[in-house]
Amino acid sequence: MIDHAPSSTPKYTDHVDFRLALDRIDNAAVLSGCPVNAIRAKLRGVGLRPTRQRMMLGWMLFAKGHRHVSAEALYEEATRSRAHLSLATVYNTLRQFSDANLIRQVPTGAGKAYFDTNTDEHHHYLVDGEETMLDVPGEDIALASLPKAPPGFAIAGVDVIVRLRRLGTAA
Repeated sequence: MIDHAPSSTPKYTDHVDFRLALDRIDNAAVLSGCPVNAIRAKLRGVGLRPTRQRMMLGWMLFAKGHRHVSAEALYEEATRSRAHLSLATVYNTLRQFSDANLIRQVPTGAGKAYFDTNTDEHHHYLVDGEETMLDVPGEDIALASLPKAPPGFAIAGVDVIVRLRRLGTAA
């Protein structure tokens, strides 16, 4: 008989050792509705094998609701959580998640890539001098018209980035 007692369920926080938590979950019978199973199913649903690295990063990305993150910020979060991953692994995994439409890469033109777990069409605020990106409510931006695409091209999407600076800071 398998014990499903609450005490055998790992507690998840921002700074948990994800390797140990995933090992405990993988070695126990998991009730349906488990967030780890949901992440595993999400990965398999788009044809990605749920490797330990993808599961760790998937947990960090999707367990907190919609969020915006750079590869560097996610790498720092993983390091604080004792998930031993290289920055290259984080970049590669984010690219794979983006290619599979699990996340969306947000082009900022600022030389830093941001990734958004909300893949619906929407626009963003970017706070200058900070690593902060926020969603613009959909009704707050109205595009009256778009230019025609040049011959041989089609418009693939429109991304509006509204740059902000905090009041009281130098321009």
